[in-house]
Amino acid sequence: MARAATVGSAGAVGVSVVIVNWNAGPALDLCLASVPAAPGREVILVDNASTDGSTEWARTHRHDLKILETGANLGFAAGANRGAAAARGAVLVFLNPDARVLPGAIDALVAALDAAPGAGIAGGGLQDERGRWQPGAARFAPVPHLLLDTTLGRLPTRGRREAHAVDWVYGTFMAIRRDLFRDLGGFDARYFLYGEDLDLCWRAARLGARSIHVPEARAVHGRNLSAVQRFGAGREAEVVKGEMRFYAAHRGRAALAAYRAVAACKFGLKAVLAAGIHSHDALSYVRVVRACLSFQPETSWPSP
Repeated sequence: MARAATVGSAGAVGVSVVIVNWNAGPALDLCLASVPAAPGREVILVDNASTDGSTEWARTHRHDLKILETGANLGFAAGANRGAAAARGAVLVFLNPDARVLPGAIDALVAALDAAPGAGIAGGGLQDERGRWQPGAARFAPVPHLLLDTTLGRLPTRGRREAHAVDWVYGTFMAIRRDLFRDLGGFDARYFLYGEDLDLCWRAARLGARSIHVPEARAVHGRNLSAVQRFGAGREAEVVKGEMRFYAAHRGRAALAAYRAVAACKFGLKAVLAAGIHSHDALSYVRVVRACLSFQPETSWPSP
């Protein structure tokens, strides 16, 4: 079911903000409040059969929204594709419901995308609720990704303020030209959650469209509420599974084998260290190791 949007009815829509919700609770209210109505902008809320009343609250309090009810928890990729299909903007901005953008961030992200020659995708800078920096971009190659896309490995780039080219950006707060999204066929809907942003940027790069990271277009990212509800302590393992699906699909057996081996060693060490200090993270890391060892590419695509 879709309810017609009022945003942009008096003129062309330049930007469509797509938010996919599944039981985000009060975080969705904060997310939507950070994206007020603006000329040339529409906001599309895709609801994946939430049961917590969050979408109903939005329906009552935000009359400028276009709300799409999918009727089932389709996952992020398929839900985002539904929102994009209903969008009218030349640029699509995907925003997680557990994130909220700081003032001017959407305009800054879109402006940076417009200003960067050859860029098709732009990812915003991320921070946690205490203002601490979070990663928003990463590398394609499996071993550099696992060893350099870490706290220490990212130190040289944490202080950068200008927009710069990267391999791929996180879908937490991402802008993409709608014509490019259409040419790519959208997100690969086989990814339920995690890996779809990596996959999209990889396929865009194969078409010659660059991805850029825009640190100054900032969003505050919360605690992965929907993912924690669904996966609990297995959330980190689902991230790794999503990335292994990508390597199996696009980079071949050698890349997958390298990722599997390095990830198993990395998270095995983290599990030992976490257990040594009696951290609850130890269980999460053990599940990652199990996922690495048991992953089977032929049967890896999940069902909702």
